Amino acid sequence: MNENSEEDAERTFAQAVQQAWSGQLGVMPLFEAANGLAARGRNGYAAVLYQTWLRRCRSAHHHLVWFNLGVLLFTEGDFAGARDAYAEALHLAPDFLQPRFNLGLTYERLGQADAATAQWLQLRTQADAANPEHQPLLLLALNNLGRHYEDHGRYAEALDALTQSLRLAPAQPDVIHHWVFLRAKQCLWPVYQPLPGLDEAALRRHTSALAMISLSEDPQAQLDAARQYVQSKLTLDVPRLAPERPYAGHERIRIAYCSGDFCLHPVAMLTVELLALHDRSRFEVFAFDWSREDGSELRQRVVDAVDHFERIHALSDEQAARLIRSREIDVLIDLQGQTLGARANMLAWRPAPIQITYLGLPATTGLPFIDHVIADRVLIPEAEAAFYSEKPLYLPDVYQASDRQRKSTPPPARAACGLPEEAFVFCSFNNNYKITPEMFTAWMNILRRVPGSVLWLLADNVWAQENLRREAGLRGVDGARLVFAPRALPPDYLARYAVADLFLDAYPFNGGTTANDALWMGLPVLTRSGRTFASRMAAALLTAAGLPELITTDVHAYEDQAVRLATSAGACAGLRARLGQVRADGVLFDTPRFVRQLEQAIEGLVKAG
Repeated sequence: MNENSEEDAERTFAQAVQQAWSGQLGVMPLFEAANGLAARGRNGYAAVLYQTWLRRCRSAHHHLVWFNLGVLLFTEGDFAGARDAYAEALHLAPDFLQPRFNLGLTYERLGQADAATAQWLQLRTQADAANPEHQPLLLLALNNLGRHYEDHGRYAEALDALTQSLRLAPAQPDVIHHWVFLRAKQCLWPVYQPLPGLDEAALRRHTSALAMISLSEDPQAQLDAARQYVQSKLTLDVPRLAPERPYAGHERIRIAYCSGDFCLHPVAMLTVELLALHDRSRFEVFAFDWSREDGSELRQRVVDAVDHFERIHALSDEQAARLIRSREIDVLIDLQGQTLGARANMLAWRPAPIQITYLGLPATTGLPFIDHVIADRVLIPEAEAAFYSEKPLYLPDVYQASDRQRKSTPPPARAACGLPEEAFVFCSFNNNYKITPEMFTAWMNILRRVPGSVLWLLADNVWAQENLRREAGLRGVDGARLVFAPRALPPDYLARYAVADLFLDAYPFNGGTTANDALWMGLPVLTRSGRTFASRMAAALLTAAGLPELITTDVHAYEDQAVRLATSAGACAGLRARLGQVRADGVLFDTPRFVRQLEQAIEGLVKAG
């Protein structure tokens, strides 16, 4: 602010406060003066002006002034003050909808979730959907209810709120992609259930890149979904910060990993030993982190594994990008892609000369500022590379890193897991949104062909459990043959794999970390392989393990092989023995070998510039 602006702000403030103190300032001149002060960066002056006016003036518009004060205090981070201001506005004008919506946001910032939803539920009751002035606020309330319920695992309530929102206004792309994913999470089939004004094509067009992975086996559809995200969500017209080529003069290559999942999360589970094993004579390792502080042992292992661990939670995308640029990172590896919490706009600033995607999103990112994707030739055959916006950086053995330090507890008894003692136990501990009607039908066909067998699934949410049991009955299988395992800490979760007989992989979204964990624990994984990244993850692992007989390419072969393995004496036991040898000396779990191969690939990129 220049000197004249300072003087103008001081003069405006002094005059307005004097008038307010004497009770001579009208509402409109008050708003003009306060808005002018705020525009000059003097929010504090504007707040004092409002507070003075409220104490010294009388008007039928006090509720509007309280509301404006609430907006100002919220902007300044004074959430308690904003709460009180909005509450006073509602006390004076109970039918005033805008402060009720804002009060919900304020309660949310104060960590009072129930109070927040109470305000939005009240607004849903008060607002008249037919009133053009009410509808925008009603939509905001419904969409915030949906977001809040989804964040807290209340999927049915979230879906109800978003369904009502879309019935009022179908053209809401952000709401559509949450609505679609919520149906998938609950195994509500068909996932693409048309609504008034929204046919299946429109629902598909606005499906998020992450949801599309489990809903489509078409690589072009996944590329289109990724590009749609880029077009609608990202800010691309920002200057490039890093030079075109890696930095000259570094004694060691500076490699950085960035993620919001350096916590108890599958990405950290797979990469933690990789971070620790980098050759420090050739590489200096950074981590840029915006993960939750969960206090887990895994998070501490990540912190200890790198040379420089930098938390960027409080930084804007531009500030974070400039920090990365200031560290002169040669190669930046993003572990997020387009998953929850991603900071793609940070990467858009091009803070490093070479930018790579790895693990977080098992698909193309569509991001024009990502140069490479770490892969192997099973995961991304050269013939399919055209469906990726990134150039594959091929590793010779397998794309996926593993943690050899993961620990498991002793295997539980079957009875303790709710499993029959003598039954053949199929399992699939993938997230429930990966389950498609086609593959579920295949699983039920398998259960019918293997008498007495059961399918052990992850208890992801109660709605999915109910829907899956109902769908089993529709396919002629007793829903009691589905056994659901609650989520558990990693050591207990790993121990379960010693109890099952065969892992049935999902399709078109294979298991990533789950397949790795199953194979590590010696449990055979039967997969179906397709054309997309996500549908080839398990095939890449099984190829590295030397178990091609567990890779199928169509649903009938998948069913037949599952039945053959379940009914052939000793078949799965023989596969377990082979996996024990793979764990001991195979390439799949040879993490030092993996790290050397990755480092050679990175050195090649740096030398090539």
